Parts: sequence; C-alpha cells; structure tokens
Amino acid sequence: MRAADAARLVTLAAIWGASFLFIRIAAPVLGVIATADVRMLIAGGALAGYYLLTGYDAQWRRWWRYYLAIGTLNCVLPFLLYGYAALDLTVGLLAVLNATSPMWGALLSAIVLRERMSASRTAGLLIGVVGVGIVSGAEASERWLAVLAGLGAAFCYGLTGVVMRRWARETTAKGMAAGSLLTGGLVLAPLMIIVPPAWPGLPVALAMLALGLVCGSVAYILYFRLIADLGATGALTVTYLIPIFGVLWGALFLGEAMTSAMIVGALVVVLGTALVLRN
Repeated sequence: MRAADAARLVTLAAIWGASFLFIRIAAPVLGVIATADVRMLIAGGALAGYYLLTGYDAQWRRWWRYYLAIGTLNCVLPFLLYGYAALDLTVGLLAVLNATSPMWGALLSAIVLRERMSASRTAGLLIGVVGVGIVSGAEASERWLAVLAGLGAAFCYGLTGVVMRRWARETTAKGMAAGSLLTGGLVLAPLMIIVPPAWPGLPVALAMLALGLVCGSVAYILYFRLIADLGATGALTVTYLIPIFGVLWGALFLGEAMTSAMIVGALVVVLGTALVLRN
C-alpha cells in the first residue's frame, strides 16, 4: 500500500469515527429525526452539487427507485437507530457496534445469497459476538434497547450490501451515494413538521455541518478514491480502524472513560471483522 493510500485510509477512519461524536452531540438537542434528516440533506445536496460541477451523471430518472430503496435501508433506518442509541450510549460503544456490519453482511450473504461460510468467516463472527459482549456488557444491562438499536443500524448496513449485490448491481457507487442520501432525506423530511427540532446553538450547528459535509460528502469522495486505488476489499479495511478512533474521540472531546473492557472488546471486534473480511 502506498503512503498516500494509507494516509487516506487513516483519514477516512478518523472522519467516520468522528461521526458518532457529532451524533452524540446533536441528537440530544435536535432530536433523533432532525439529526438524521438534516445530515442526509446536507451530505446528499453537497454531493449532488459536486457531481453537477464535475459533470458526473447520476442517472436520476433511471435509478431513482433504487436510490429510494437503498436510501431508506442504508440511510434513514440506520441514522435513526444510531441517533436513538446516541441518547444513551458512549461514542466508543457506538463505533464498536458499527464495526459489526461486515459480520451481519457475511451472515446474510450466506443465508440470502447462499455464499459459503469459510472457517475464518465463521470464526470471525463468533469472535465478533464475544467482542460486542465484552465492550457492551456494563451498558447492555441497563441500556439494552439502545445497544439493540446500534446493532440494528449495523444490521441495516450489512443487509444493504446483500441487497445491492442481489438487485442493484448495475447502479454506480457514486450515484448511489448522492441518490440514497437525498431520497432518504426527502422521505424523512415530513416528519420534521410533526416533530419539529429545537433551534440549535453554535456547537450543535457546527456538529451537524461536520456530520453532513465532512462525514458525508468528503468521506464518500475519499472512499471512492480508495476503491479506485485499492479495490472494494482493500477499501473495507477502514472498518478495522473506525472503532479505535471512535473510542479516542469520545475520550478526548467528551471525557468518556477508556476502560479496559472497552479497549479489549474493541480490539476483539476488530479481529473478528478482519477475519470476516479476509478473502
């Protein structure tokens, strides 16, 4: 791996790890619905504008149904679930729960797509379960519903990969990124009329801008570049690093405790993820 690719990989992991920090800051103030919806509209709008400036054709008329379906599954549902989970869980735990998405993807691929489960993938799934148990044990007893919401969001990401491979193989990743975010934001927008958000202060407003522009638009551009340079499998190695940054940002900016259980559990989940993503 070239130094430039490694730098992009670490930068992307740091950005996506920070997304849980921004959700943790915004959701208790704005509410779960507004945090999810504004995030999608900012990120999707910025990507659509970038594509317009660069001349990229997302083929909206051809693929809008796919964008809508994936936007609901990959954006609306997980963003709502993570927003709800962030009301009670730490940034580090949210990031660790997110790292289980490749494990859900491997399990669902075996069930839905009839893919063979290798010994390493099976071991990775079992190790990942142990890691989640270690890292969430103390919080799961009292906040089990929030933990289930975080796992449900990761499940949605794993299911998205299966759905994309089975029914949306002809769409492009770049088109799907902007299309799913924008359609997801439009689907959720009417609910903000029913449940209007509170007016945010400057820290929350900045957190939402960072969540949409940096963790959404900029992160997707970096991810596309990594896919082009390293391939899809190589780009997925970012999943190994996100929990580490999530734990770090929570400790640095919110004063969350870096307990031994959190550190050990995060490393165990990373090990399980590595085995699941291993060819």
